[in-house]
Amino acid sequence: MNIIATAQATSTAPTSAFFAKWADMATWSEWNNDTEWVRLDGPFVQGATGTLKPKGGPKVGFVVERLNDNEFVDVSKLIGARLIFDHQIAATDGVTTVSVTVSIEGPLRWLWTKIMGGDLAKSVRPDLDALVAAAEGVLA
Repeated sequence: MNIIATAQATSTAPTSAFFAKWADMATWSEWNNDTEWVRLDGPFVQGATGTLKPKGGPKVGFVVERLNDNEFVDVSKLIGARLIFDHQIAATDGVTTVSVTVSIEGPLRWLWTKIMGGDLAKSVRPDLDALVAAAEGVLA
């Protein structure tokens, strides 16, 4: 597995606000600059599937691999690889900490990292900051 990027942020918004933003995939393009659109095939639950259209790229299928009180992991299926977005969340004393790790695994991970790794690495921090703003009710 190759880790492409990680980012962490804190917020005064409750964890439920982040899960609401993640669940409302039709609005992801409002806070995720490299996403044109996202469609979820059903409710936001573990095992749910959908399609994502990155800006400048082809549509890609994904699955909500894990979803619980502390994390949301979505995996995009690429030819010969899996692109993993691992969102961890915790709240302590009124402060919510959110972290995102983007990684890739599979026999062609080296190729996909070369194709899109740099752009993904650049977008993780601004996308997380925009998510925090959206969860706090102030779109950047």
